[in-house]
Amino acid sequence: MTSSMLQTPDGPLSLVRPGGGDKSLRAWDAADELLLETADTVLQEEPQGRVLVVDDQFGALSLGLARYGPELVADNAGLNGALSLNARGNSRITSIPRPASWQRPPEGPFDLVVLRIPRQADYLAWLLRWVNGVLSEKGRILAGGMIKHLPDRSVDVFAEAVVTEQVLPARKKARVVICRRGEAGIEDWSGLWRGYTLDNGIRVEALPAVFAREKLDIGTRLLLPYIAEAVASLETGARVLDLACGNGVLGLQALSAQPEVTLTFTDVSSQAVLSAEHNVSRAFPGAKAAFRHADGIPEAAAQFDLILLNPPFHEGGVVGDHIALRLFRETARHLAPGGRLLMVGNRHLGYHRSLRRDFSTVHQLAADPKFVVFQAGRS
Repeated sequence: MTSSMLQTPDGPLSLVRPGGGDKSLRAWDAADELLLETADTVLQEEPQGRVLVVDDQFGALSLGLARYGPELVADNAGLNGALSLNARGNSRITSIPRPASWQRPPEGPFDLVVLRIPRQADYLAWLLRWVNGVLSEKGRILAGGMIKHLPDRSVDVFAEAVVTEQVLPARKKARVVICRRGEAGIEDWSGLWRGYTLDNGIRVEALPAVFAREKLDIGTRLLLPYIAEAVASLETGARVLDLACGNGVLGLQALSAQPEVTLTFTDVSSQAVLSAEHNVSRAFPGAKAAFRHADGIPEAAAQFDLILLNPPFHEGGVVGDHIALRLFRETARHLAPGGRLLMVGNRHLGYHRSLRRDFSTVHQLAADPKFVVFQAGRS
């Protein structure tokens, strides 16, 4: 992890980016700088206001605004660990609140909402509509991001949801928009749930922040038949984990083949966990299922007889295998004796080699030009 100094209105912050990705990447960007500067100006004018930080990445916004006592909400479970790590590296940070998630979001009203603009237009639309419901009458939204990462139609998305007060001049390829509360809400929004129907007739839906929410991912499609085969051989009550579950489609396939298994769904995205729970409750209301918002497999988790995985290969704008490699290590620690990992991955990432670092047996079950299905275990 490479430490870098972020200059804030309160002084420099030493920040690191956790995880095993590119060590040269910073834990903050110019959008964080511009948001902190703008927020400090606003809060100097109205220091008594309640502040909410939405979807901070690695703690730059939360720690940079620490003296204002912000509340935090984030979809990504990894923020909690990043905050703890970066707070320890800065002696002036004495306490930080635990981030809420979309499973239990904070209640308003808030006078200032500082928001990182996501890459997905639908998730941005959802966020702005949610903020409308918690923003005070005279409150303001500061929404910022790197220009190259702003979603398509972002201008239209803002116009449909909130009242844009000012678009600040771009700086270092970053942009901040200052907005007031709009009339648009979530409950009557047509984009809230979107999905598709599987070949077995199960309807799968997801909230806006979830990967592949409108159509079945082609890698997942290749994996599904092998899940049915693997689960059919399990004993009643066997423990199955849908790791990085997304909308829960892998676990749903397992339940359709063997409804008596005990299934755990876990994902770094709280909207993914909510979506998986939504889908299981409709398709298998009597299922023995648990849902966990976590960055990987918690150390205290049980051991599993079968772990299902379609590993993410991107984190924000960073593409690579570092997330998958960490999940492989965690999976190896949480397989029961005789347990198996069943996964699909991008062919070009060479998982047939990396899996052998953690598993004694690795078998290729299927492949197409883009994806490969593997089964792995430990002797």
